[in-house]
Amino acid sequence: MDHLRFPDDLIRAQQQWHDTYRALAAPRPRRTTELRRRLLALSARIHWHPFWATPAGRTPAARVELRQRTAADRTQVAA
Repeated sequence: MDHLRFPDDLIRAQQQWHDTYRALAAPRPRRTTELRRRLLALSARIHWHPFWATPAGRTPAARVELRQRTAADRTQVAA
């Protein structure tokens, strides 16, 4: 699979989304309302990012690659 060049702000937003999701999924999380609002805002930012209107971003595989790449980055940092 060819690796796409994602904009830095899109990568950061997806990484923050993963971090927020993990914080919300933790046992007995604190500030759940704040975390849910943040997750929703990040979801909207990612979904409406201009990259998805480019030829490289028009395929569903591009969204999958972004999620996989940023999730993999987070597991390596935690290890």
